Amino acid sequence: MSDVMSFLPFVGVFAIMYFLLIRPQQQRQKQLRNELKSLRRGDRIVTAGGIIGVVQKSREDTNEVEVEIAPNVRVMVLRDTITTVLTSTAKPANDVEKAKK
Repeated sequence: MSDVMSFLPFVGVFAIMYFLLIRPQQQRQKQLRNELKSLRRGDRIVTAGGIIGVVQKSREDTNEVEVEIAPNVRVMVLRDTITTVLTSTAKPANDVEKAKK
């Protein structure tokens, strides 16, 4: 019986790690996969290299996406290198509304 009691803290630590670390990461990855499948023209994205661009052409049968990174500058990126899909309703991180006096 004491062997089982000494094993319980390890089970508890694993359960805590699962619910705090592993499960949320799996949910974020699933959400990103769904967003990458539904990419369309006009979506803003961030690549693994930190490049922010706007999707110009996306076909489901290929793994490449055409992205405009500057006016009249278009590059092809792999879908797997896209880390974040920014929506048009998302605010930039440095956008703060000024308080009215």
